[in-house]
Amino acid sequence: MSAALHIIPVEGKALMHRFIRLPATLSRHDPNWITPLDMEREEAFSPRKNPLFSHTEAQFWLAVRDGRDVGRISAQIEASNVARGDMTGYFGLIAAEDDPAIFKALFDTAEAWLKARGMQQVIGPFNLGINEEAGLLVEGFDTPPMLLMGHDQPYVGPRVEGAGYAKAKDIYAYLSTIADPMPRAAQLLLKRKRPANVTLRTLSFKQYRRDIDSISEIFNQAWMDNWRFSPLSPEDTDHLATAMRPILNEKLVWFVDVDGEPAGFGVCLPNLNEALQGLDGKLLPLGWARLLWRLKVTGVKTCRVPLMGVKRKFAGTFVGAVAPFLIIDAMRREALKMGYEKVELSWVLDDNLPMRSFCENYGAKAYKTYRLYEKSLA
Repeated sequence: MSAALHIIPVEGKALMHRFIRLPATLSRHDPNWITPLDMEREEAFSPRKNPLFSHTEAQFWLAVRDGRDVGRISAQIEASNVARGDMTGYFGLIAAEDDPAIFKALFDTAEAWLKARGMQQVIGPFNLGINEEAGLLVEGFDTPPMLLMGHDQPYVGPRVEGAGYAKAKDIYAYLSTIADPMPRAAQLLLKRKRPANVTLRTLSFKQYRRDIDSISEIFNQAWMDNWRFSPLSPEDTDHLATAMRPILNEKLVWFVDVDGEPAGFGVCLPNLNEALQGLDGKLLPLGWARLLWRLKVTGVKTCRVPLMGVKRKFAGTFVGAVAPFLIIDAMRREALKMGYEKVELSWVLDDNLPMRSFCENYGAKAYKTYRLYEKSLA
């Protein structure tokens, strides 16, 4: 008989450190696993430092067997869902040894916590919200994850399904070789003369807060009809402005303006995961030096476009059609000058046909699939 399995709530720094480190232990033999920085994960899971907790109730658990940490899970409730009568809770941060008993115990605990608070359905994984890491990797295990994208072991999906979960949505990550020419249709669209009142510009650090507020406003408009949409709050925007600034390059953030009004934007970020390989999540004693060397001297060769959008009032217009191509073409030209070779556009919902069409018309290929699962708690 196996040793007794205990599910314990995560309270205090010591248990949180174990919670954070568990996936690295489970994935230690996976050459494509990249351990996030411990300090970054500590901030992400801290109610004092992550504004998500101002509108989200969350609980974390560890599964322990015979003195060893063998699994983890979280459960979350979004206040905005409850306010509109949507009694859907979330699970996230699922990781465990390949044992159905561990997965069952973790999900039973998370589901009981959600049901005790009136939730009637559970969806996930969200790590911790839909605007952060989302989905469980089900295709594309043969390459490392990009910045702020997850990487799971192949057995996890079947174990989640074995706990009674079914597919809710798939989300895709698209990859493109930057030096490849854009498809002819996209080139023809870009060659069309655009109206004089439509201008293209980069982010301005002198007007940094103005531009971040524009990104938040356009994002909330462009994504509002997306499945499980959660708008960026003022607190989220403040956090975004602070967190993104150290890694933003103004030549990789572009806006399309119409009569001086921001109509669309795109943000491209260096793939920090490429620079984190081999650091095991630690900056001490010499990890910080290796990280800076890779970022400043050798450089990273991959980047990711995590944010892009066009205001809804321009949908169906020439501006709405051409803006994403203008933005991605400008980012592509600058990225080439900086030595980037590949770019990921992610993530894209499986039923977001306009964005999928844009990615494919740009010449990108879906190379990773992440799945969101659902289960009734009624």
